[in-house]
Amino acid sequence: MPRLRLTLAYVGTKYNGWQRQLLNNEELPTIQGIVEKEISRICKTKIHLQGSGRTDSGVHADCQVAHCDIPEDKTKLNWQLALNTALPQDIRVKDFTLARDDFHALFDVEKKAYTYSLWLNRNFVPPKLYPYTWACGELDLTAIDTAIPYLLGEHDFSFVQNKGTELHSTIRTLYAIHRTHFEEQRRNNPQNYELQLTFVANGFLKQMVRNLVGLLVACGKGKFAAEDIPRLIASKDRKKSPPTAPPQGLTMSQIWYKNA
Repeated sequence: MPRLRLTLAYVGTKYNGWQRQLLNNEELPTIQGIVEKEISRICKTKIHLQGSGRTDSGVHADCQVAHCDIPEDKTKLNWQLALNTALPQDIRVKDFTLARDDFHALFDVEKKAYTYSLWLNRNFVPPKLYPYTWACGELDLTAIDTAIPYLLGEHDFSFVQNKGTELHSTIRTLYAIHRTHFEEQRRNNPQNYELQLTFVANGFLKQMVRNLVGLLVACGKGKFAAEDIPRLIASKDRKKSPPTAPPQGLTMSQIWYKNA
């Protein structure tokens, strides 16, 4: 069967994450479940949609890539129009194409990026941004910049992995953590308190980015010392890390594929 590749964007606020889930034999609202349902309806047969990775409840995506196999007679369909006509407004198909037969949305990933939005003023958050950021308050950006290099490279990231997924390995390579130029931004617009942190890695553990954000915010508030990060990594103990950052600030922002 031909393989369809979709690029999806969604607001995760109303959904129980990407992956289909059952609670008391009832299906919870998930991105995968809703999109699968519409593709299956169009194809008039049960379709399984494979995503590039899971996003947790309340987490958003600008570029979730997914694939599924479709009947031959559906290859000429404008899948963007067909699905966007049927899907809720907070789930959109950005792009679609017919992929090679062996393309795999998960296993062909080379690296991914997640971006987290912080708002550094607790007194006021723009209403349109409020559902998509964490109003954490003022941070010492020098302390955050000092902490970032300790996290880069190949490590066992079990110290920032929440329970819930069994994996063969918790070793990942964190290539970069970029932050927006907050100081210049504030000079140009004193009312803009948004700080974005983008994490690029060859893979992420369950809630790894949110836990890294929680750690960096703790450093920025003087509650955790950057110099203690190597010991934290070596401990492999999630309980020793600061609390998890809330989900609404996190967005899957970019995916790179091998041989793409």
